[in-house]
Amino acid sequence: MPVLNIAAVCTDDLARLVAKPNDQRDVHTYVHKEMGDSGARILSIIRPAKYPERLRPLLNALSAARVGLIEVQAVDAALGESLVAFASAGLTRGLAVIRPKDGGWIDEDQVKGLFQQAGLATWTFEKEDGPLLRERLYALMDDLTEDLAKAAEQPLVIPVDQHFNVRGIGLVAIGYVQAGTVQQHDDLLLLPAEGGGTAKSLQVMDDDVPVATAGDRVGLALRNAQEAHLSGGTLIVHPPIDDARTGTHRPPAMVAHSRSTVHLTPSPFQRRTLQTGDVVHLSVDLQFIVGRVTGVESNVLTVEWEHPALIRAQSPPQAIIAQLDSNPRIIGSGQLEFEA
Repeated sequence: MPVLNIAAVCTDDLARLVAKPNDQRDVHTYVHKEMGDSGARILSIIRPAKYPERLRPLLNALSAARVGLIEVQAVDAALGESLVAFASAGLTRGLAVIRPKDGGWIDEDQVKGLFQQAGLATWTFEKEDGPLLRERLYALMDDLTEDLAKAAEQPLVIPVDQHFNVRGIGLVAIGYVQAGTVQQHDDLLLLPAEGGGTAKSLQVMDDDVPVATAGDRVGLALRNAQEAHLSGGTLIVHPPIDDARTGTHRPPAMVAHSRSTVHLTPSPFQRRTLQTGDVVHLSVDLQFIVGRVTGVESNVLTVEWEHPALIRAQSPPQAIIAQLDSNPRIIGSGQLEFEA
């Protein structure tokens, strides 16, 4: 059941043209399912309803998404910050819809120039047409087939964004599978608490399944896990194995960074230059971590984190570096190296 997660900065009206509302929290989700020759294919729109007032819901949506959707209602600071955010998240595939507020007028050439300047030149501009937008999104899903297959082969990473107890089932954790594959009865590790558990059962899009893979939003019923080990920023991974008797070796999926070397790619719209002593925010795999810059050499920063940042040991994604008192708040993207 392939799923394409789409981060969308758009109105509720536009999202409903493409998919049906599903979950309405800080981040609203919309789902469209179509049956094909090989089974169901799902479009899942993730819309940060409280953006631009709050930045973090947008960062959470970008963390889960593979492509983007932007509705251009005006050429303003919010549009510029949105472009910077999508580019910093590495979402080079996406759709834009120009839809001016109150029957106004927008210079399409100017908007296309801004997308190109931000690093989103490969995005396409589409009409306000639900079936057409779905068609374009399914085409992007086809383009990503190989990427999703590669992601499914990587070590398991599931950032948890909800958890609760269900009568008759027990503790349930919900999140997007960012990488890897999880199966029923797998042993699991909850980070950073280092708590254990087992996958009792799995649900994807309300269907019981034996396996969930990269791109799926999965509900994991956990056996022998403690609710105290689940909190904001929890990541579910497979535990490392080093068994000399059987010759089985599985390295840790994540590396805990108390301090990192950050190779920063600044946004073309960001005029602020980071200095030693500045406070920054890191967004990666649904973690939002405060850090302080302790060294600067051109665009290479040394940053000490308020609490350890869990970074994938294999194929880490682009991290977003932000400053909440900046304008735009997104500084750019960063690749992190562990520093002892």
